[in-house]
Amino acid sequence: MKRTKKRIENEEWKVIVEFGEQAAAKLHPVALTKAIHKELGSIKQARFLSKGRMLVEMINAKQQEKSTMLRVTTASLCSYCQRIRLLVPNSASAFTVTSLNKKPENQLTVDSLYELSVDIRKVRKSKAWVLSENSSYVSETADVLRDMGADTAVIALILETHPEAVLCRPEDVAAQRDLWVSVCPNKRELMRIIEKFPASFFTLTHYSNQRDNILYLQSLRLSNRIIGKLMASAPQSFSRPVVLNKEVIHTLRETYLDLGGDEGNLRIWLQKLLSQNPFILLRPAEAWRDSLGFLREQGFSTEELLGLVSSLRASIAELRPECMQQALAFIEEALECSKDELKVIVIHCPAILYYSLPTLVARFHGLMDVGVSMEQVKESPNVLELTTQIVLYRIQKLASYGYDVRSGSLDVVVGTKKDFEMSNRGRSSTL
Repeated sequence: MKRTKKRIENEEWKVIVEFGEQAAAKLHPVALTKAIHKELGSIKQARFLSKGRMLVEMINAKQQEKSTMLRVTTASLCSYCQRIRLLVPNSASAFTVTSLNKKPENQLTVDSLYELSVDIRKVRKSKAWVLSENSSYVSETADVLRDMGADTAVIALILETHPEAVLCRPEDVAAQRDLWVSVCPNKRELMRIIEKFPASFFTLTHYSNQRDNILYLQSLRLSNRIIGKLMASAPQSFSRPVVLNKEVIHTLRETYLDLGGDEGNLRIWLQKLLSQNPFILLRPAEAWRDSLGFLREQGFSTEELLGLVSSLRASIAELRPECMQQALAFIEEALECSKDELKVIVIHCPAILYYSLPTLVARFHGLMDVGVSMEQVKESPNVLELTTQIVLYRIQKLASYGYDVRSGSLDVVVGTKKDFEMSNRGRSSTL
């Protein structure tokens, strides 16, 4: 009997030691005691807790010993550093730190920027490397901007926002100015673009590609205003070889004409696409073919496809067949509609095609939670274009006028903020 009891005690002690060693590095001593007690909660003997406390005290002593050693080591190191600091001159110490961290600033650049009232602190924070370059053209860059109508405040703002501008050679900036003037009505209009998009103007690489792309788009009789907007918003489209943009434009033209579009309206259609999404030229031509090919497989006629492309415009190039498939499958199941009914819903609300599945699911269930019926959503699918928060706000607003959307049409909920306010102005005046 005594041997059995002794064996149990030894096993218990072994468990405590093993568990304590694993937990000691992570737990406070008090928490460790509780953890040991929990680990062996089925054992109620008082001797067990006593041994656990003994182990904790041992571990705690070890931790204190390590802490003391760390303090001694740290103090010794600090003392050593202080002795070294006394032996090394301040100038040498400062030089060592500066040389290790960064190149010294070009004082001429810094002084020139100061004279233009540029906030050097902002430049150091965002693009400190510019101040360390050996060559800069601060005054020359300021002269070009001033010649285009920029005042002192605008020049300072541009150089704070895009300090790399001072690294551009004056002849390159002049050539860039002449290139942009070819699509801008005057220098002052160009200055407004530069103030808003300084990085686009001062990106001087691929000058020949920029020139060729401008000439190509002008040959399509696109307006200079649209071309200028493209250059400012999506400069990458002009930095790449013109052959890539020609391929995308050719695909767009083929798509429009294949769907029954009129050649006479092609230029206007292209301008709408490009103005709505300046990055459309960066989308590969295959993306257009894949998106339209998928929609054809869903049974949309040529006329219906043209309507979808015209409604979605630039967004059609960003649609992926797998995402559209998920969206259509969810709508078909959620609204319990046939393939033909699904097509009608998509034609009335093309935005369904580019909303992600989680977004559609959240918005649909949000409508169901406030008592809207499935049939109501089927009749007014555009309600899915609105966020759940906007729908809830409008439903509550209508309820304050005495209108219950659950018993009527959801058409009173959809539309822009202005549309909603205008359509419900009569209701508020009757209260």
